Amino acid sequence: MKDLSVLIPARNEEFLNNTINDIIKNKRANTEVIAILDGYWPDPGVNDHPDVKLVHHTESIGQRAATNEAAKISQAKFIMKADAHCAFDKGFDIKLMENCEHDWTIVPRMYNLHVFDWKCTECGNRTYMGPYPDKCKKCENKTFVKKLVWKPRRNRVADSMRFDKTMHFQYWRAYGNRPEVKKEKIAPLLCGIGACWMMHRKRYWELGGLDEDHGSWGQMGVEIACKSWLSGGQHLINKNTWFSHMFRTQKDFSFPYKISNKQVRKARNHSKNLWKNGKWPKAVHDLDWLLDKFKPVPDWHD
Repeated sequence: MKDLSVLIPARNEEFLNNTINDIIKNKRANTEVIAILDGYWPDPGVNDHPDVKLVHHTESIGQRAATNEAAKISQAKFIMKADAHCAFDKGFDIKLMENCEHDWTIVPRMYNLHVFDWKCTECGNRTYMGPYPDKCKKCENKTFVKKLVWKPRRNRVADSMRFDKTMHFQYWRAYGNRPEVKKEKIAPLLCGIGACWMMHRKRYWELGGLDEDHGSWGQMGVEIACKSWLSGGQHLINKNTWFSHMFRTQKDFSFPYKISNKQVRKARNHSKNLWKNGKWPKAVHDLDWLLDKFKPVPDWHD
C-alpha cells in the first residue's frame, strides 16, 4: 500500500511534467502520482517513473470527474489533489500526513509560483510570466523565448481564506492575523482555494468524493471545506509545509478548463443550495454553526 497518492486532473497543461518531477524529487514517503490526461496529450511529455500512473481520455470528462477517477485508482492511505502547475516543499508528504486524524482535511501553506520569464532575444531583458509580450520595454524588440524559473515567491503567501454570501472564495488576511491563529502551526481554516488539499482516502469516499453536479470546475475549495466542517470533521492549514501555485488570470494566459458564465452560475447556485439551504444529506452541522465558529466573518457578520 502506498502512503499517499497525489491526484492531478490535467487538461492542456504545459507544466505537468515539471509538476510531477517536482513531486517525485521532493517526496520522502511512499508517495505516487496519478495524473488524468483529460482530453489531451501533454507536450512536453511526462517522464517515465515507477511511481507515476497516467490515464488518458480522448474526450474531456471534467476536473471533478477526473479527480474522482484518480481517487478510485488509488489504494493509498491518503490522497492529495493538486493542480498541474505546482511546486512542493521537501518532505511535503511526510509533514502533511504526520498526526493527521481520520476526519481532518489538511491544506499546506500556499505561495505564488514564479514559473517562467519571457527573455528578449535582442537585449536579454526578462518579463515576468504572462501573455506573450507586445514588445520589450528596454529595446522594443518583439521576439522572446520562454525561460523556466520554477521558484516560489516567498513574499506572496496565503494562509487565510473564506467564502462570501454568494459562496464565492475570498482571501481573508485579517483572520490569519488573529493572535490565536497566528501562533498555531496547524490552525482551523474556513475555506481553501481548491488547488491542493489532502485527506484520508476512506474519508474522501465517506464524504461522497467530489460532487459532479457542480459541473466540471469551480467551487472546489468551498465544497471540500464545507464537507469537512459540516460532517463533523475539521479543515485545517498546516504551516509546517507548503506548495507553490501558478496563477493565470490574464487574457490568453488563463484557465485550461474553459468555463462559461452560465457554468459558473450553475456551480455557484448548486453550492448555495447545498450549504446555505442545508441540502447536503451528510451534514451534522449547519452553515450558521460554521460561521459562528469563525466569527466575525466579513459579509456574514457585518
